[in-house]
Amino acid sequence: MLHALLLAAATTLAPVISSTAGWLNATHAPATAGRVAVVDVFTFGCINCKHVAPELRRLRAAIPEADLTIVGVHAPETPYERDGANVRAALHEQNITWPVVIDNDFAIWKAYGVDAWPTQLVFDRHGKLRATYVGEGNDAELERTVRALVAERS
Repeated sequence: MLHALLLAAATTLAPVISSTAGWLNATHAPATAGRVAVVDVFTFGCINCKHVAPELRRLRAAIPEADLTIVGVHAPETPYERDGANVRAALHEQNITWPVVIDNDFAIWKAYGVDAWPTQLVFDRHGKLRATYVGEGNDAELERTVRALVAERS
């Protein structure tokens, strides 16, 4: 049984993959069909968000791309974080290489009912929201959830 704190209003990947906002590290929304997806809602200046990025890098390295997609949703807290050039520089500095969509108007944030940075939304291979983790320090639970969903084949 998966542990989940479900806060979200939206329960599919649609708000992320249909976003027309600007994408960084990609030209468009990444492929998610048939893959588990972790959507990390963050802002680059948040120390708690910075602490989540290493776990996402570990997951990305440990689980084949055919099974897992990681997507960032950058929702700025300050005016400095709204500037695309600052976001690009921070992604480079923090070694965030997965696709990141800019959510300056908080459309994605609101669609999922997010209310804190960082928040990770975990979707199964069918694009259904299965777990939500808020804050840092959920590395073990996040990994267990992702691995359990990757193991589900139907």
